[in-house]
Amino acid sequence: MKTQVVLTVSASKRLIGRAVAQMDIVQKAKKDGILVVSGGTTDGYLAEELLGHEIDKRAFRYGITTPHNPERKGGPAPQGRKDLIFRNGQIDESVDRITIVPDMKRGDVYVKGANALDYRNKVAGILIENPTGGTVGASWGRIYGSHMHIVIPVGLEKVVYHDIFSLARKTMDPDYMGPSLYPVTGIIVTEIEALKMLSGVDAELLASGGIAGAEGSVRLLLEGEAEVVKKALALVESVRDEPRFLM
Repeated sequence: MKTQVVLTVSASKRLIGRAVAQMDIVQKAKKDGILVVSGGTTDGYLAEELLGHEIDKRAFRYGITTPHNPERKGGPAPQGRKDLIFRNGQIDESVDRITIVPDMKRGDVYVKGANALDYRNKVAGILIENPTGGTVGASWGRIYGSHMHIVIPVGLEKVVYHDIFSLARKTMDPDYMGPSLYPVTGIIVTEIEALKMLSGVDAELLASGGIAGAEGSVRLLLEGEAEVVKKALALVESVRDEPRFLM
């Protein structure tokens, strides 16, 4: 059986967050090790899924891209923590996404979103404005060297055409103005992987875009046995009305 579905950006973030929260390695690290959810818009949805309740996701974000006059939720954005860290089943507020890294070990999980995605080669890209490298510069070497699991939740809206390593080299040139692009890899979870994890359906990116709130949306071709496809459709229906992420 084949059909298609459309996911808005916010619906995709909810779907991806739900799938990552249910991953075995994530649940194990949350309970018996260290799980780091670094701040970011998609990671905010994951935080809600792990906590089991709604948070003001405006506090759970770092660098963001907005139009000149972004739509606003109303009221000032909260000044809460931008990371969520579990240590042996408890939330640890004494550390952040950088200071926790020396305590992490093989099998622990570090979750970090991305700004670009080369889906075919399973390489993501993170924009860096801080001259010291930001989160990546401060911790990525230790994360890779310690054999932790790196989970990268990223929507297909961020798929780029060119090779990310080539793009990254161009952003390193002295005559380039703007944030650099840092290539990273790990367990990449897009809408495709999320649907597979949660329903068993196979999905492919069919088309993208929309208007009136569907800008950045993805249209996916779903394929599988009838019961699997029906399960996937019910899953999409459950996130369909996810409100837009406003400032």
